[in-house]
Amino acid sequence: MSTASHPWIGRSLRAAYSQLGEFIHLCAIYLGIAVLVTIAAGAVVPSIRDQASQIYAVVVEAIRPAALSNEQYANLGWFGQQEPSTRTMVTEDGEEIQVPSASAYGGFAQTLEQASAGVAISGVSRAQMQGLHSYISRKYKVAGPVTNALIHLAYVNGKEKNLDPLLILAVIAIESTYNPFVESHAGAQGLMQVMTRVHKDKLEMYTEGNLAVFSPEANIRAGSQILHDCRKRRGSIPGALACYVGATGPSDGGYGARVLAERRRIALASGIAVKD
Repeated sequence: MSTASHPWIGRSLRAAYSQLGEFIHLCAIYLGIAVLVTIAAGAVVPSIRDQASQIYAVVVEAIRPAALSNEQYANLGWFGQQEPSTRTMVTEDGEEIQVPSASAYGGFAQTLEQASAGVAISGVSRAQMQGLHSYISRKYKVAGPVTNALIHLAYVNGKEKNLDPLLILAVIAIESTYNPFVESHAGAQGLMQVMTRVHKDKLEMYTEGNLAVFSPEANIRAGSQILHDCRKRRGSIPGALACYVGATGPSDGGYGARVLAERRRIALASGIAVKD
């Protein structure tokens, strides 16, 4: 049987050949594009990776405390300020004097460097420090060196204001879950949720002003001062916590119970006794 006696067979074969040719042509086009993309990616990606590594190295170097005094950072505003600004302070005699302002972020960088060097805390054993560090860093997913710095700040401010450092750490846990950049619907900000419009005076010592609230150094200092004032006003830890959260009535909505429960968990994990 020949294709001449059945012309439809010839037409079918020609159509099949045409479709096959189009398919092969399309595959060749896509294969060529894939090859070009592969070549371009091979040339570009290593360059991007190198640039990212260089940027990372520059940033890490820039935030080192020793680098902040470098002349190259003279034009970076408050972050690289070489000449410290001053603020007016009124003495007990009513005399106004000018005192230098501190950088909240530069201060935290120094605290971070000291904590990373393994500075010991008086009255806390190495095993207790490890337990405390492990509990906070694992539960709240905080980087190791930062956890050490936050613990150090809690103990420094606790000593200055006669507060239990574990209470400060527990307040941070309940207020912000250790997120220094969180902000509530009411405008409370940072680790201890400080209301800057109410407690502006507690940030005046810093060159950054209200922006210092996002520095752990300034936020913990301000929050600890507020908690100290609340305890002085109410006369007890539960009363201080109710005051801290802004409760004016007999109930604080369970806030104090949550903070004290977290403090007990911190004490249990670290083996450090609570102080009232």
